[in-house]
Amino acid sequence: MKIAVVGTGYVGLVTGTCFAETGNDVICVDIDAAKVEKMRNGEVPIYEPDLDVLFERNQRQGRLKFTTDLKSAVDHAEVIFLALPTPPGADGSADLRFILGVAKELSGMISHYSVVVDKSTVPVGTAERVHAALAENLDESLFDVVSNPEFLREGVAVDDFLKPDRVVIGTNSKKAEEVMRRLYEPFVRSGNPIIFMDIRSAEMTKYAANSYLATRISFMNEIANLCEKVGADVDAVRRGMGSDSRIGKRFLFPGVGYGGSCFPKDVQALARTAGQNEYDFQILNAVMAVNDRQRLRIADKIEAYYGDDLKGKTIALWGLAFKPNTDDIREAPALYTIDRLLAAGANIRAYDPEAMPNVKAIYGDKVHFCADPYDALGGADALAIVTEWSVFRTPDFGRMQEALNHNVIFDGRNLYDLRRMVEAGFYYDSIGRDTVG
Repeated sequence: MKIAVVGTGYVGLVTGTCFAETGNDVICVDIDAAKVEKMRNGEVPIYEPDLDVLFERNQRQGRLKFTTDLKSAVDHAEVIFLALPTPPGADGSADLRFILGVAKELSGMISHYSVVVDKSTVPVGTAERVHAALAENLDESLFDVVSNPEFLREGVAVDDFLKPDRVVIGTNSKKAEEVMRRLYEPFVRSGNPIIFMDIRSAEMTKYAANSYLATRISFMNEIANLCEKVGADVDAVRRGMGSDSRIGKRFLFPGVGYGGSCFPKDVQALARTAGQNEYDFQILNAVMAVNDRQRLRIADKIEAYYGDDLKGKTIALWGLAFKPNTDDIREAPALYTIDRLLAAGANIRAYDPEAMPNVKAIYGDKVHFCADPYDALGGADALAIVTEWSVFRTPDFGRMQEALNHNVIFDGRNLYDLRRMVEAGFYYDSIGRDTVG
């Protein structure tokens, strides 16, 4: 099929590349001419495992192209995906100006039947607004609007797209349903479902899924904080809970809160939608409040240990991205930790396998960025672990002790066994477990 993807951010680029991988002819559109030129030259603008391999292959074989010319892409396309930003506005609601702006442009460009797909995460009712914008200058026989929310986890997005748990499609049109079925059938050959539903339910499904996962995270963080108070071990509690088939094992790991481009804005947007409809969604408000506190948990522990006197102290920071296997730092807990430590007068030596350039663009020389994890420890008074990259899981503890001024670790991801840390001679403070050393 011939596909146009408008927007080459995280969702748009993965979407376009993966559709090309199954033999479709894809044109990705972006207004950033410099970015388009880099992609034409084979440069992948984001870090996502395995994306570079698919990107290079499909571009080389002519199935994946890039342009700034929306009209030429629309003339080519049977299906037009809108993968545009929906950042939170000042009141927490999703900002739809990019999507509605492009929809208005499309209303003057579409000349043959096309399926226009909302791929971005958008509030309930957005498809109707996109339909109205298109209908300003188009006969309604020339288009259908579909909601097709993405469920891509950063770090495994390519695998998620190529082998989805499910595909959710909202449409009221049998013609559009058939187009979308043909498009997605190659991805669900193992039997996972393509779930068709009405458009508003599809829009709600995305927000409901992300908000529920965020709720699980905040719930476990509350359990972890209580475990510290009563002397329980949250890892044991997690295993006991997760073995219940009604609960399951995923999203029960405590830590320093959720971040990234999806959970924070989606929970906020759903709560805003509830408010606009005169419904007090109390659970979501609690989830956000818990997360606001939890992302400062490591900074709280550091300040408690040093008695609020961090002036002149040097803290090594392992992990800057909001999660491993991405360079995404949007709403990353590490940034809140950095802000708090810098405000308290501490010096920071940081290392992350992928996210350091993005963080350096914010902090400049306020943070010392290091060549490897052990370099970050050099002359540091303590180590704080904020992101659970695999490279941090089995370090050389002897080498760590040689580099650190003091054997002190604050672990926001519970990477290490408590008994092992006692044997290694560290003061070790983690989340929801006893502090040892």
